[in-house]
Amino acid sequence: MATTKKTLTAEDRLRALYDLQLIDSRIDRIRVIRGELPLEVEDLENDIAGISTRLANMEEENDTVTQRISAYQNQVKESQALIDKYTEQQNNVRNNREFESLNKEMEYQTLEIELCEKRIRECKAQQSQKSEILEAMRIKSKQRQADLDSKQSELEEIIAETQAEEEVLQMQSDKMSKTIDDRLLRTYSRIRSAAKNGLAVVPIEREASAGTFIKIPPQRQIDIALRKQIIVDEHSGRILVDKALAEEERERMDTLMNKELKKLKK
Repeated sequence: MATTKKTLTAEDRLRALYDLQLIDSRIDRIRVIRGELPLEVEDLENDIAGISTRLANMEEENDTVTQRISAYQNQVKESQALIDKYTEQQNNVRNNREFESLNKEMEYQTLEIELCEKRIRECKAQQSQKSEILEAMRIKSKQRQADLDSKQSELEEIIAETQAEEEVLQMQSDKMSKTIDDRLLRTYSRIRSAAKNGLAVVPIEREASAGTFIKIPPQRQIDIALRKQIIVDEHSGRILVDKALAEEERERMDTLMNKELKKLKK
């Protein structure tokens, strides 16, 4: 395999690079078909997880408020029991001093009951407010879950339709990559990863690098057409091939890929 790589001419390497680009571009188009669905699914999953966390926290807060209400209600019962006790004791006092002392205790417990009842009203108001928020959050969570189920179903359908094709193309991409020397392959990968459309190897169209409007000097075009060396466009940073080579390889690769993909349908 190493010997084969060394004997490749510049034209062979250009054809291999462009073939690889054609395959990788087909893989890119499949992933574009999926669009933003994977990200939308991930966002919805994160959103639902966030709502679930907030719901759990609010329900825990509600439980704490319920415990407070119960504690205040117990305090009211205890204070009322003391008032009943002090009222009964007043019937058996021996002097006004004892009567007034019990009366003050009863007043204190009455204030305790009023304070507890105020706290209970405040807690119930909090619970009422939280209940509305909780219900709204539960509805929102159900809506988000319905959206997620729909998006996941859509994504699964698209993946089912395209996964086999993508696997075949990826296998061809890996196979083609092995015919290109490591240094050149790294250059291709670097240029491709930096390009928004994933194009690292492009043909000359209308005397310019495909996708740009900056004309390539005539002598440079001649050099590219001779296919004696790997030439990189100084403006776009992409590897250039002549239009004739591009058309030949596009037709050849379309035939090859269509043949491979037809096998999937059998």
